[in-house]
This record gives sequence, C-alpha cells and structure tokens, in this order.
Amino acid sequence: MTTPFPFTAVVGQDDLRLALLLNAVSPSVGGVLVRGEKGTAKSTAVRALTTLLPEVSVVPGCRFSCDPASPDPGCPDGPHEGGGGGASRPARMVELPVGASEDRLVGALDIERALAEGVKAFEPGLLAAAHRGILYVDEVNLLHDHLVDLLLDAAAMGASYVEREGVSVRHAARFLLVGTMNPEEGELRPQLLDRFGLTVEVSASREPEKRVEVVRRRLAYDDDPVGFAARWADEEAAVRQRIVAARELLPSVRLGDGALRQIAATCAAFEVDGMRADIVMARTATALAAWAGRTEVLAEDVRQAALLALPHRRRRNPFDAPGLDEDKLDETLEESSGDDGPDPDGDGGGPGGGGGQPGPDEGPAGDGAGAQPEGGEGEPAPGGAGEQSPAPAAEPFRTKVLSVPGIGEGAAGRRSRARTEHGRTTGARRPQGTLTKLHLAATVRAAAPHQRARGRSGRGLVVRRDDLRQATREGREGNLVLFVVDASGSMAARQRMGAVKGAVLSLLLDAYQRRDKVGLVTFRGSAADVALPPTSSVDAAAARLESLPTGGRTPLAAGLLKAHDVLRVERLRDPARRALVVVVTDGRATGGPEPVALASRAARLFAAEGVASVVVDCESGPVRLGLAGRLAGELGGTAVTLDELRADSIAGLVKDVQRRAA
Repeated sequence: MTTPFPFTAVVGQDDLRLALLLNAVSPSVGGVLVRGEKGTAKSTAVRALTTLLPEVSVVPGCRFSCDPASPDPGCPDGPHEGGGGGASRPARMVELPVGASEDRLVGALDIERALAEGVKAFEPGLLAAAHRGILYVDEVNLLHDHLVDLLLDAAAMGASYVEREGVSVRHAARFLLVGTMNPEEGELRPQLLDRFGLTVEVSASREPEKRVEVVRRRLAYDDDPVGFAARWADEEAAVRQRIVAARELLPSVRLGDGALRQIAATCAAFEVDGMRADIVMARTATALAAWAGRTEVLAEDVRQAALLALPHRRRRNPFDAPGLDEDKLDETLEESSGDDGPDPDGDGGGPGGGGGQPGPDEGPAGDGAGAQPEGGEGEPAPGGAGEQSPAPAAEPFRTKVLSVPGIGEGAAGRRSRARTEHGRTTGARRPQGTLTKLHLAATVRAAAPHQRARGRSGRGLVVRRDDLRQATREGREGNLVLFVVDASGSMAARQRMGAVKGAVLSLLLDAYQRRDKVGLVTFRGSAADVALPPTSSVDAAAARLESLPTGGRTPLAAGLLKAHDVLRVERLRDPARRALVVVVTDGRATGGPEPVALASRAARLFAAEGVASVVVDCESGPVRLGLAGRLAGELGGTAVTLDELRADSIAGLVKDVQRRAA
C-alpha cells in the first residue's frame, strides 16, 4: 500500500486545509467542494486527511461499519447488541469513480433470489464502505446528475435507500463528503453547489519560494515515502490530537444571539437563497471556535465561516464567478454587531448579477435580441471593414428548445430523446450482464408458461435467470452543441453583433441547463478558428464569446469546413454523443474564388452525414435576401430568425404551426 503524503507537508492552500479540518471536527458542516486549476494538490490534500482522522470502533463482521456503542437498528447485517465490544480500524477514504454505476454507489439487490426465494441478498456499495469515513469524488462536476443526486441525498439524510421493484434496503451512510473539480471542465448546477457545506478556491502560488518548496517536498517524498512521512509524524500526531480535543469541546461551544444575528444579517446582505447557508455558517463558526480551543463563537469565526460557506451560494447563473466582497462582509458584520441590529442600507450600486449587461454609452444594447439598431439600410462593403472592438452582448433570454431528431444513446442529459438508464419504461429485453432495472410484468410473462414443467406446487412463482427481463427506458441525452458564428464585417453592420452575442449567450445558458457539451467556431476575414474546442464548460464559451472581435470578409465555407473537422475528431472521442450544429450568420459568403459555390458544397457534407443543424438567421432590415434559409436547406436543417429563437415568440409559434401543417 502506498504511503500517503503527510497532510501537514502540503505547502500553502491554507483555506483548503482549514475547510477539511473543520469537517473532520464537525462532519455536520456538510463537506467541502474544492475548485481549482489542475496541478494544485487538491487530491493530495484530500487523500492526506485520512491519516489525521481518529480510528473508529466497529462491530466485528458488520459490512456497514456499525458503532458498537450505538449500532444502527436497521442495519441489514443486524440486529447488533448495543454496548458490546468492537474492533478498531483506521477511518476509510472511499473514492467514487466518475464512471461508476448506480449499483456500485448505493449497492445492488439480487433480484432473482428476491423473486424466487424472498431473500434480500444485498451487496453493499460505496456509500456503505464510506460510512463513518470520507467519500471522495474527484472531478465531481463530471459525475452523472442522477449519481450526484443520490450522493447528496445520502449525505443530507445520513442514510442510503435501495429500492428495486418493491424490495427495499436501508442502511446508515454518514460520511465526510469531499469533491474536487476543475471549473474549466464545466460547473455543477447551483442547486447542487448549495448542497456542499463549504467551498474553497485553490490555485498555484506565484511566489518562487513556495513553488521551490513544493518541488523539494514532492521529490523528497518520491525518493523515500516512508522516511518522508516519518519526518512529519510528530506534526501529524499533534494535529490528530487537536482534532480529537476539538471534537470533545464542540458540544460546549456557545453560539450566542449576537453571533446568530451576524450570521443572519450576512446571509441576507448577500441575498443567498434559502436557509441552508445560515445553518452551515452556524455549524462552521462553532467548529472554528472549537478548533481554536474556545467555548464562545467570536465575530472572527463568523467572518471566516462566511468566506467558506457563502461564495458558491451567490451564483445566480453559470456565468457568475463565485466569490465574496470582503469589504461588504466587514461592513455587514460591523453593522450587525451593534445594539440596534443590522441596518439594511443597500450597497449603493445594486446587486451586480440582476441587471442588464453594461452597454455602450450611445448604443441600443439593452433591448435584447429583438432590438432594431439605428443606421443606414445598406450593408458596408465587407472587404473594406477593418477589425472592430468586441461588442457587448445583449441581455440573454429563454430560447425555444432545439433538439436532435431520432433516438440516441448518448450521455444522460436534457435535450434530445435517447435510450437511458432513467426515464419512462418503453419495453423489455433480456439483460446483457448485470440486471439493473427489472421489468416485472415481462419477467412474470416469461416465467408463467413453464410453471408446470418446473414442478410448481405452491403459490410462489418459480423464476429462473433466463426469465428475467431488463426494462428499456427512454429519457433525454446531452448533445454536443457546436456554434459556428459569423464574425465578419457584414455581421457588425447596424451594430447587430450585440444582439447576436445575446442570442448565442442565451443558447449557451440553455446548453448548460440541458447538460450539453459546447464548442465554438468563428469565421471572419480569410479563415475560420476553433475559438473553443468541445468542452463541458459553458463559462469558457461565454468568455470567448465576450472577447470575440468582428470585421473583414465572410469566409462561410471555411467556417463550415472547420466545424466539420471538429465534429470528425469529436466523433472519434465520443461516438455516442450526437451533435447539433448551430450556424449563426446572415448567410452571406464573400472572399476567395466562387465563395457561394464552395459554401454550398461544404454545407452538403453535413446533410450527407445526417448531422442535425439549425441556422440562426441574423439578416435584418426591410430588404432580405433569404440567404440563411437557403443555407439551412443545403445543410438539411431548419432556419430561425433571432426573434423566432425566443421561447415566447409569437412569430416562432406561428412558424411552428405552419411547418406542422405543411
């Protein structure tokens, strides 16, 4: 077994170490979400925490780590007699792989024995193994949504429930939940962020001395792990004893009314949703006092608790950066510490996440995608337009649903129809491998004709493995939404680019909510660029979109060919994920020999391969050439205008009715 890296030898990352230690002192804090760039010792620090946790006493032979002093009355391996002797073992750290199945997480029932013999044959999962220890999820933002839901429900209730066709098993599952993630790979949904008690942001130090010390310690550990751990053993023992002492002191810590008022005022001032933040802050401040060896919660504890418990709860949409205004925090704490209570005086500027995006001093950026900008009616000569500064995006809006036709088998999501493990039952088949979703009626129908031949004499049904049927289910999948955005001079005419960016930003928000991967290809001048390779991070796509410059000719063919190449490569990496290509353009093609003919040939490549596509027609003005609609026909897709893209657009509803009638 590999010697773990000593927790006390981790250089820097003070907030991370404190958050982990506070959860070790008081697991009711609710776990830690660690956000940070790659290579910042996130996993190292989490794994090192295991050696600091005190040993646990367990009932011998119990697969669910019951405490002999107070065993779980509903333990599947029970009942256990309370007050009996136990065996001590180190606290465990269980790792949940990103690709784990539901049965691997919560455990599995032997359905065949349950039906034929009436026996609850239960194989415990990772939640049972993590009971009274640590459950660590690396890259938690890449975990399937239904697994995250199961995981966080168990963490909140302290128990895991397994239900399979009327057969149920419950067991205790109390653990310290720690998740790590790289925000570049995508974000967790806000409602899931809220379920983690604390969050910390980690980054590599820019101080040469600290970086040198990190390298020195890592090389020393690699050369002699056992000797390196021995050199830090005394400090590890001291921290372990301090954790034990803080746990013993925790019930004696007093959280006074003054501290509670500060907590409530802080949560109200930062407009966090719900009451979970108040409760987590109270538990964190109490743990901080116990860790410091005090029996009274002070203002400094409340301040530190706010810095750990509130940043991730202030996100209003996936493009908001988590964080806390420390000046506003200090002001709130100072006001709420007075005798007359907090004074909700506002912050002067209003919340930054609720208003519209800042627009130019004289421009029409506030009217959204349907704004009609001023200016002449003719397009400028595309070749004569130089590069222009990036235009601010208009206010995003709720878009109509764009989906891929047919039924896929990709990763679970919320966009297109697909055969999934979760959803409505549509049929049954013989199981391939382990049976996970029993179709009871189909199983009974398969077994019924053979009961006499099998010698059935009683009321029970004689079921064999060949009779079992797996339920086939239909749900929704996530797709690869590849944006192909025209950034040429013709798009900048009449200041349309702000409305276009607002529309793409709206589609990005929709992609985030539907758990899609996104990519961004832009074209202008004489070439096309992959501004963002396919990723799960819509934040990154929004950032690239914001800084997108415009100007030059319209190499439409180059943009389509570049998008086709991106899809080809992505198809090799993830063949099950279907693509939806969203081309945002006015349909013009200029520059180079025969630009229109070349664009038509490029478009027909998508049609030949059956790639789903939508053209967002950005043409405006009283005279329209209909070039985007023609492009959509060659792509084998559909065309929508910026107005029709809105979910509440009357024009869009009318067009949908006309399309169905045709």
